[in-house]
Amino acid sequence: MGSAKNSSAARKARIEEMRRAERARERRNRVLTIAASVVVVAGLVVGGVVLVNSQSGKKKDTASDSKASGSSGDSGHWTSGKDGVRTWSGKLARTHVQTKVSYPMHPPVGGNHNPVWATCNGTVYTKPLQDENAVHSLEHGAVWVTYTSKANKADVDALAAKVKKTPYSLMSPYENQAAPLVLSAWGHQVTVKSADDPEVNKFFAAYVQGPQTPEPGAACTSGAM
Repeated sequence: MGSAKNSSAARKARIEEMRRAERARERRNRVLTIAASVVVVAGLVVGGVVLVNSQSGKKKDTASDSKASGSSGDSGHWTSGKDGVRTWSGKLARTHVQTKVSYPMHPPVGGNHNPVWATCNGTVYTKPLQDENAVHSLEHGAVWVTYTSKANKADVDALAAKVKKTPYSLMSPYENQAAPLVLSAWGHQVTVKSADDPEVNKFFAAYVQGPQTPEPGAACTSGAM
């Protein structure tokens, strides 16, 4: 009888010990689960902060790049010679940009510009060009003839004929300029009274692939049309 009681007590003790061990395991598992959850949440928070900061940085960089690319990068002013040719005294930037550029002169004679030049192999355009493409043509040593709707048709036709037979030149309408007829090269510009103005031939002779050219011999074909 005593032996049976002892056996029963031992079995109860073992069962109780097993229950205590199971409760201990459950407590450890709860602690581990909570700890893991804390780590995951912390990781998500940190990741979110990094992502937000990264996106914010990208937005700032984009805004900065956009602002920079919208500038011509030019600094300086015009100086006029006795022959009436105006020369830009100062810096003319030459960075390639994909956006519109705000130039300090019209038509522009230099500055940041589109990577693609306007075809300037004696090319006459009947519609306005993008300034950014035309400036690239000037960088290649072209002379750009521009005219407004106030220009005499005979003068426009005569200048167009001259351009057509002159490689490294181009012509297009341009309303935002101070005079009906303007000739431009990289860093230089002149207003002419007519196609017969002696300054026309002088300007072409001096500046078509002239010493002002930043990239002499660069292509004037296969550009933007």
